[in-house]
Amino acid sequence: MATVHRTTLSPGKLELITDWLPRQKWYAGGSGTPDLTNAGGFRLDDPEGEVGIEFMVVVDSAAKEPVAYLVPLSYRGAALEDAPEEALLGTSEHGVLGTRWIYDGTHDPVVQAQLGALLRGRAEPQHQSESDTPDPSVTVRGTGPDDGFDVRVNRVLTAGEAEAGDETEQPPAAHLVAGWTWPDGTAARGVFAAVAS
Repeated sequence: MATVHRTTLSPGKLELITDWLPRQKWYAGGSGTPDLTNAGGFRLDDPEGEVGIEFMVVVDSAAKEPVAYLVPLSYRGAALEDAPEEALLGTSEHGVLGTRWIYDGTHDPVVQAQLGALLRGRAEPQHQSESDTPDPSVTVRGTGPDDGFDVRVNRVLTAGEAEAGDETEQPPAAHLVAGWTWPDGTAARGVFAAVAS
């Protein structure tokens, strides 16, 4: 189980994401600077204990209506070889672990492997800010195939997708459902990721 350290991170995650987010093609905001808050998320454990894995939800309140984004993050003690330039959010100084390279997890093979394991029922989601604490609010509906498969990560989150699908229709592909909190305190749940069909 990964340990969540109670320490400093400089620059902080929100600072790095604020700079990185507007450069993404799926960013739904305007040309101004995002006004981000940490609105939820969870962690996964790296079986090797080397890479920190966090699925962070940030809400941008700068837009006319708040927008929730899912930002999978990987924290590494060294640069990730062969990662595209746009995958790196930046480096940060961790009060315990030293310099950490922080990546968009969609480009990190360890994050992708553990997300696939979660969709197969072979990994357990962990609380975002507590060590050794499973997060039962993060659920997987359906089961991913045993063989290799692609996973679609929903970058812009929509509340209510969790209930999509009619019992009389073909069951939807295995998907990951989790929650976040809007700035007014309203709780929401939606699909974070799904097996690509």
